[in-house]
Amino acid sequence: MKKLIFVASLSTLLWTGAGRTEEQPIEIAMLDSKHAGASQAWEDLNPRDLKLRSASALVLDQSGNVVYAKEMDEPRPIASITKLMTAMVIVDASLPLDERITITKEDRDLIRLTGSRLGYGATLTREQLVGLALMASENRASNALARTYPGGRKAFVEAMNRKARELGMNDSRFADPAGLDAGNVASARDIAKMVRTAYEYPLIRKATTTASMTVRPYKGRGPLRFGNTNRLLRNDAWDIELSKTGYINEAGRCLVMQAEIADRHMVIVLLNSFGKLTPFGDSNRIRKWIERGIEG
Repeated sequence: MKKLIFVASLSTLLWTGAGRTEEQPIEIAMLDSKHAGASQAWEDLNPRDLKLRSASALVLDQSGNVVYAKEMDEPRPIASITKLMTAMVIVDASLPLDERITITKEDRDLIRLTGSRLGYGATLTREQLVGLALMASENRASNALARTYPGGRKAFVEAMNRKARELGMNDSRFADPAGLDAGNVASARDIAKMVRTAYEYPLIRKATTTASMTVRPYKGRGPLRFGNTNRLLRNDAWDIELSKTGYINEAGRCLVMQAEIADRHMVIVLLNSFGKLTPFGDSNRIRKWIERGIEG
């Protein structure tokens, strides 16, 4: 049987892990309006009405109140959700965004052997590579960003893990900049911290909510158009403020977003969904569940 646990706020839950014991893992959580700081907006929401297919899920409101949580402390592979951390590390380093970077053989995927539309010799600015890494989940773009970081890829991964520690992401570990390594792991609780921090970066907000992007990486050749991997950006029912998808076999389908639902800014984390469309379906179920609860 699922255990229902009442929590009050981000400071209580996301930082101290209140209510969590080895004998009583948190599986489903919702707000109790009697707790100090809890939002009365969620008091009528019944978490048992929300049937999600993602293995881990977390929904926060704009004040950091936990609206819904399912296995949020379980560290899991996060695939390309990793690229949010990659982008933050690049921006934090204050490297020139207009510097042109050329894709080389060092940037190819030797873990999954995935292909890329960015062939060797493709040249783009650092800002364009950040954009493609985030909105189109371009692996070679991510690897090129790490390769050209001061100290190279090793120093870059160290910076990723250092940033995670600074954010209090205690259940997280990063092994590569693209999320291809299953050693990139985090809990939904930790990813919520990363999403809330990433939202403070205008470049990340813009890139992750851009529906498509056209670049010219080759001299004398035509443009290449890349589309955003989050299909919900093309859905008028959604007002998305930040998003990132991810997938490798070990991680399943993953989706994280900050979006406005019922005039409230919400963070949604969905990890390890089975089926290509499952995280989008779970997101729609969350949105409708919240809207019905607000409208009464």
